Amino acid sequence: MIRKITLLFLLLLVFFQLKAQQYGLFNTRTLFDGFENPAQKTFVLDSSRQFASNFFLPYLGIHAVVNGNENVLRTMLKDGLYSTENVPLNQGQTHNIFQNTNIYLLNFKLFRSYKYHKEIGLAWQLRADADVNYTNETLALFDNYLRFINEDNNQSYLNAFNNKGYAQSYHQFSFNYRENYNKRLAFGVKLSLLSGISYNKIDVNRSYLDLASADGPLVLGLRGSYESNFRKGSELGKSVAPLFRNVGASVSLGTTYQSKSGFTLMANIKDLGGIRWGKKSYVSAFDNLQNPLVLDSLLDKESEEIEDRVTRLLTSDSKRKAFYSPTNAKADFTVSKTFGFYTPVLIVSKNLFFKGGDVALVNRFYRDGFSVSLVPAYNFNKVLFMGMQGMYQTPNFEVFIGSDDLFKTASLFSGKNNDHTAVSRSYTGASAYLGASIKFGYVVEHPQNSSYMPGLDDHERGFFSRLFGAFKKGKK
Repeated sequence: MIRKITLLFLLLLVFFQLKAQQYGLFNTRTLFDGFENPAQKTFVLDSSRQFASNFFLPYLGIHAVVNGNENVLRTMLKDGLYSTENVPLNQGQTHNIFQNTNIYLLNFKLFRSYKYHKEIGLAWQLRADADVNYTNETLALFDNYLRFINEDNNQSYLNAFNNKGYAQSYHQFSFNYRENYNKRLAFGVKLSLLSGISYNKIDVNRSYLDLASADGPLVLGLRGSYESNFRKGSELGKSVAPLFRNVGASVSLGTTYQSKSGFTLMANIKDLGGIRWGKKSYVSAFDNLQNPLVLDSLLDKESEEIEDRVTRLLTSDSKRKAFYSPTNAKADFTVSKTFGFYTPVLIVSKNLFFKGGDVALVNRFYRDGFSVSLVPAYNFNKVLFMGMQGMYQTPNFEVFIGSDDLFKTASLFSGKNNDHTAVSRSYTGASAYLGASIKFGYVVEHPQNSSYMPGLDDHERGFFSRLFGAFKKGKK
């Protein structure tokens, strides 16, 4: 069982390592694609019905990735044992946890107007992201502190607990609008109101530990900073419901272009914004290097008591005040072209405020409504994934299932340890996602084919046409 101080250092969320990029769904014109890439069409003229929704059937995606310490985590997941016996110490090894969660609880979209192909959507999502760098010594200290005994009484564990990272989760309520600017170019925008759930950030920049014997004394010095919107689980429970105690906002902008040669180009800036964590949050700057924590008579102390003393070291001087955090905004670019039954899609995605990003090549094979996609993807944290997706899609129904990390998922559940998907070092991972949506209402037929069509009498110019038209007038 991971002990509470380990949870504090590693900043693991309730949404433990969920990752939901699901690049196999890009450029599919699914409801998911229409919300993630705000300029994408969701409806097909002469075929689709007027409304689309997932009807509270969430788009679920789970992708667990922890870079390093694979044996520790595999043993913990499969056997429920937390053991760091074979983790090497005092070698300066660090590892990463990184994640990006996106779960659509509810989404709804309507076809607004034939002219400019206007679409309007509403969505409720759960989001979470994290990026944590931690040391082997951090894992080992709270498993078996006896490994740190220094019989020569030399201070040999300098900066061995320099951990850094953040994790946050929040609700996202969004309004989406897209329209065609002309026959080839389209624009879209997604405006979001955010309600924060949890936030943790820790940065230990100096540390040392000395342990003379099994009975102590254990001497620990730390310097750094800590921010969180909760200290106890009971405080976190008040933020789970979307009550906007921690309020924020974000915006996504997107565009698509259809070239005469058949290429589809897409560019997006996604989730650019931030959250204000309320005035009852905790902000701490700790520094006990000159007056370190000293624990004697360790054999007479329970492990919980030792953990509590270290926890108080980080949080005892915290002040309750508001602070701000950015969302994990991304910029991505996509290019694709269809060759009969085969469509390759190249995707490049980069985080704007934090490190990380992906390069993916979606290989989609389509026939009679069924498609299979093979998705190799390279993450900038030096991890290579191989994903696979299956989908059945008609103009009024879609269902899909897939995995972003097929080999590691099969390895984890089969008990085998296959490392051929790791570029630089081993990692533990598992991934699966699925979703469905249905369209209903009137068919959005072309006006030449139907006596009724939503938005047929809309003679107004499109929003983006008026916007860019204002700039043109200003130049004259």
